[in-house]
Amino acid sequence: MAEPSLAGSAATTTDAWLAGRLRLIQPAKGHRVGSDAALLAAAAPAAARVADIGAGVGAVGLAIALRYLAVRVDLVEIDPELASLAALNAAANGLAERVRVIIADVTSPPSRRAGGLSDGEADLVTTNPPFFAPTDVRASPQPGRAQAHVLPEPPSEGQSGLAAWIKGALALLAPGGRFVMIHRPDSLAAILAAFGGRLGAIAILPVHPRAEAPAHRLLIAGVKGARSPLAIRPPIVLHAAAGGFTPEAEALHRGEAAIDWGWG
Repeated sequence: MAEPSLAGSAATTTDAWLAGRLRLIQPAKGHRVGSDAALLAAAAPAAARVADIGAGVGAVGLAIALRYLAVRVDLVEIDPELASLAALNAAANGLAERVRVIIADVTSPPSRRAGGLSDGEADLVTTNPPFFAPTDVRASPQPGRAQAHVLPEPPSEGQSGLAAWIKGALALLAPGGRFVMIHRPDSLAAILAAFGGRLGAIAILPVHPRAEAPAHRLLIAGVKGARSPLAIRPPIVLHAAAGGFTPEAEALHRGEAAIDWGWG
């Protein structure tokens, strides 16, 4: 049910997520929390200090805080209205003491510093970057949806918006820290290039909408400074032939299972 926003002029809804484990206030129109967030949250390993980049209303970071009771989470979001909703969601779910909401542009070191972020301090960085460059698609007229789906213009010539986003996210990561992201398969070459040798033990986990369909998402993880070779993990299939989630996907979407990267 739509209700007046507590963070601005747009209408919001309050929704149960992860089988009711979290309740999220989110915009009624525009980008909504869905499978990508559930999969990214399930792919997060245990850590003491987490930065979730492009946090939106806070779904992924709050799910991580809910699973790991000692973790401290920074929800990093450039949109002030979404950041306000993330703060409301942290409080509404009893997680505000361990969750900090930061308004910052991850691609800009001055913006990161102004928000209170320090490079090299996070044990885990999670991120679901916007999927498209400005030249790839016609942006939605709905501002929230456009910002969630289209990367900002790159901060410098010769660097894509995705590369700048990944570089900024990795700057926050401590040596030996873990990085997990979800993105489109056709961006894999650009993602690996953006890592620039900063990550090792890279693991790629394909996500298929159905068993017979090509992967439409990749979960990609790595360890900063590691030297282990790249590995392809067994895939996840979201939907059964008869319809509905597969048992594995259902457990991940309910917050009852996690993805094991085999890092030990």
